[in-house]
Amino acid sequence: MKILALETSAKSVSVAVTEDGVLLAQSYQNRGLTHSVTLMPLLDAMLQSAGLTLDDIGLVAVTHGPGSFTGLRIGVSAAKGLAWAKGLPCCGVSTLAAMAYGIGDFNGLIVGAMDARRQQVYNALFKAENGRIIRLCDDRAVSCEYVAQELRDAYPSENDILIVGDGAELLYKHLQAFGIPCRMASPLHRYQSAAGAALAAEALAAQGRLCSAQELQPVYLRLSQAERERLAKGLPLTAE
Repeated sequence: MKILALETSAKSVSVAVTEDGVLLAQSYQNRGLTHSVTLMPLLDAMLQSAGLTLDDIGLVAVTHGPGSFTGLRIGVSAAKGLAWAKGLPCCGVSTLAAMAYGIGDFNGLIVGAMDARRQQVYNALFKAENGRIIRLCDDRAVSCEYVAQELRDAYPSENDILIVGDGAELLYKHLQAFGIPCRMASPLHRYQSAAGAALAAEALAAQGRLCSAQELQPVYLRLSQAERERLAKGLPLTAE
């Protein structure tokens, strides 16, 4: 089955098609342009250059969070529209899991770290073992100190710790301060990519963890700035 994946959770935007774990096509752009403007032309150009159409696709996947609220909404909305148009199932993929699956040939502990601002990172831990990616905790928004303490206390014997994500440099400094042996993934593999999302979706599909276009929703992990301001004023999260 060919899987079409979209990735719009941060500054870059990418699209990819995989089949049985093999990357057939991918297009990536990181020029700071608006995702709502670049996503669909990028997708159309990739499909055309690969000699594919949406009729060849069996599943639409998208990183549904964590990440930029606006970026996630754009990606999820596009995935829903594509799936609805062709009657295809969907797969919402954790952005952190997608980065773990995008690493490739590696055995050890993968630490996802996306800059969540307010001195926090979006984080999850994964064990890469002989081509398998094993999730060790749920996605969460935590401080770098929290991650460092957890790695020190819960995984003291790990000697190959790889950090991925746009928060890698920030977290790396904290782990170094705690004396934790670690390294950052190379820039080519450190950031979000649709190829990783497609590989993660393939694993989820094998477990039957798919959804309809109607059910697909972003996963933000925490409230938006506007929602936090409404709560601070004692107002409901949604206007009546």
